[in-house]
Amino acid sequence: MLNGKTILITGGTGSYGKKCVEVILRHYKPHKLIIFSRDELKQFEMGQVFSQEKHACMRYMLGDVRDKERLVRAFHGVDYVIHAAALKQVPAAEYNPDEFIKTNVHGAMNVVEAALQAGVKKVVALSTDKACNPVNLYGATKLCSDKLFVAGKSFAGIDGTVFSVVRYGNVVGSRGSVVPFFEERKATGQLPITDPRMTRFWITLEDGVMFSLRALQDSKGGEIFVPKIPSIRVPDLATAICPECEQPVVGIRPGEKLHEAMISEDDSRHAIEFEHHYIIQPDEQLKQELVALGGKRCPEGFDYVSDANPDFMTVEELREMLDRIKEDYQIEDHRWALDGMPK
Repeated sequence: MLNGKTILITGGTGSYGKKCVEVILRHYKPHKLIIFSRDELKQFEMGQVFSQEKHACMRYMLGDVRDKERLVRAFHGVDYVIHAAALKQVPAAEYNPDEFIKTNVHGAMNVVEAALQAGVKKVVALSTDKACNPVNLYGATKLCSDKLFVAGKSFAGIDGTVFSVVRYGNVVGSRGSVVPFFEERKATGQLPITDPRMTRFWITLEDGVMFSLRALQDSKGGEIFVPKIPSIRVPDLATAICPECEQPVVGIRPGEKLHEAMISEDDSRHAIEFEHHYIIQPDEQLKQELVALGGKRCPEGFDYVSDANPDFMTVEELREMLDRIKEDYQIEDHRWALDGMPK
C-alpha cells in the first residue's frame, strides 16, 4: 500500500509519530515520509534516529496545523496523510479552551481543506474515546474534529480525498500517560489513584499504529474505525507496576470520567461489528457494503463502554504487557494485519 508513496504525519514527533515511522520503515519502502510538526528541537532529536543518511525517504518540515497555507504547501505531492497533531491534556484544556479549539478544531478544518486543495488520496485522523459523549473540553474538540473529517466525504465528492477517523483508548506508555507517571512515583512508595472504580480502554502504541494503518488501507470515506481492545481498572495497573506501593485516593480531576466510551448508544445505530473492530458509518449504502463483507449491525441499545467491556486485563496480564513493551515486541503477534483480513 505505501511502497513508492509519499506519506505525511502531522504532529509526527510525538509518541505516535515515532512509532508510526518505525513501523512504516520496517514494512514498506515509501518514496517520502514527511514529519510535519512545530517543534524544531524534537525534529532534530528524531532526525538523529531516523536520519536521511540511514533512510533516504525521511523529510522534516516545520509548521503548525493552525496555518492552512503552510499545510497546503506541505501536502503538495503527498499521497497519504496521518493526522496525529493535537493538544491532549484534559486539565490543560479546561483552563486553556481557546488554544485547544485553535489546534484541535481549526487545525482539523485546515487539514481537511488543505488535503482537498492538494489532492491528497487519503487522510486518516487520530481520535480518542473522550470524543464519545464528551464531558471535557478536550473531548469536545476531538468530537468536532471527528465530525469535520466524516463530513469531508461530502466535500470531496466521488473521486476526491478519502477521509476517515480512528478512535481508540488510552495508549500504554505514551508521553503524558499514567504509566510513566506511576513509574516515576514508585520511589515515593505511593501511587495516587483518582478513584478506585475508574476503568479505561487500553491499547499499546504499536497496536494503535497498526490499527490506524489498517484503517488507512481499508477506508472508503466517512468511517470512524474503533478497535476491540481490553479494559483495565486503574488500581490494577498501579498494582502491576508496584504491588507494595500504597494507593491514596486523590479525587477525579476536572473533566475526567469514571468510565470511557468509544461507541455511544446513538452511534451504535450506524455501527457495524467485525471480529476485531467496529466501523461507525453514517452512509446507509456503505453500511450495506460492510455487512456484505462479513460485518453485522450492532443491536438496538448497544454501547461500547470501558466498565461493561467483556475483556478486562488482570494484574498479571498488565504486568506481562508492560514487560513486552519494554522488550519492544514484534508486530507479527498483533491482531491487525496490514494486508488481508485481521488475524
